[in-house]
Amino acid sequence: MDKLFIVIPAYNEKDNIENTINDWYPIVEKYNGNGESRLVVINDGSKDNTYEILCNLAKTRPFLLPQTKENGGHGSTVLYGYRFAIEHNADYVFQTDADGQTNPAEFEAFWSQRKEYDALIGKRTDRGDGESRKFVENVVCILLRLIFGVKVSDANAPFRLMRTDVLSEFLPKLPKDFNIPNIMLTTYFVYYRKRVKFIEISFKPRQGGVNSLNIKKIIKIGWNAIGDFYRLRRDMHR
Repeated sequence: MDKLFIVIPAYNEKDNIENTINDWYPIVEKYNGNGESRLVVINDGSKDNTYEILCNLAKTRPFLLPQTKENGGHGSTVLYGYRFAIEHNADYVFQTDADGQTNPAEFEAFWSQRKEYDALIGKRTDRGDGESRKFVENVVCILLRLIFGVKVSDANAPFRLMRTDVLSEFLPKLPKDFNIPNIMLTTYFVYYRKRVKFIEISFKPRQGGVNSLNIKKIIKIGWNAIGDFYRLRRDMHR
């Protein structure tokens, strides 16, 4: 009878969004014993007709809740979804992305262990999005170990199931529109010794459209994040 909210941010995903809903809507139907679980897809100010497609799909899918907001980036949209789930009294929040890179069939392994852990996070051993992004993730994990003293196998995987009470504990620590909330949430979970498990998942190439984050932008975000990491670490010790 646990209330599950699946949170998916979407920006200019007209080529993927219908397939994404077709993939993930059956999951929220299946794990919806109390009838209150929802698939929440947040349109991040798309310039295409992503939101229009979502609204049309919702007409025949009662558990689909399209949301829309001004463009603020992936991080702010993820945070919007997390806060929305908490405000609507979800017991668990699952987050993934709208680009078709994750596999809904792997959700069961996470859900079946939800009572044993506070957070279950995907581990992308083989990455279909290229070696450059894998390299960036490895650098992030090294930085987290150097700055926070935490060892994680994948800090930013968009395939994570979290208890909302634990999520609520750490969201206030983050800046309102923090660019990389999943990285810091993973860090907090491990640093504060929450019950965390990393589970290997598959990770396909983007299934359509163009990724709005190229490597140049990712490096810029990462460089700015180093300063944020040190500020957040100081907050931990106050």
